[in-house]
Amino acid sequence: MASHVLIKSSEVTVPNSVGSGTSFSEATVVRLVNTSTSADYVVTVQESAGGSTIGTFTMLRGTVEFLEKNPTYTVSVNSGTDVKGAKVGFTN
Repeated sequence: MASHVLIKSSEVTVPNSVGSGTSFSEATVVRLVNTSTSADYVVTVQESAGGSTIGTFTMLRGTVEFLEKNPTYTVSVNSGTDVKGAKVGFTN
């Protein structure tokens, strides 16, 4: 992993219903943070909002993940407003 994170957008709440996800302005890398201290969330990646599901993963409470994706793919969570995301890149 690169040693520095390049911030490319402001952090926003990840949409909480499948089919209404965001591409984070066509990001190829998204920094996700689950700010909850009590809930885990399922993150869903789709080809487009409402399109075919590429995959899912569980984001544990209090964790940060870097998601690499195709620019048009969208991201959503199964519920809540605790998962935030921002478009980022990596630098050395």
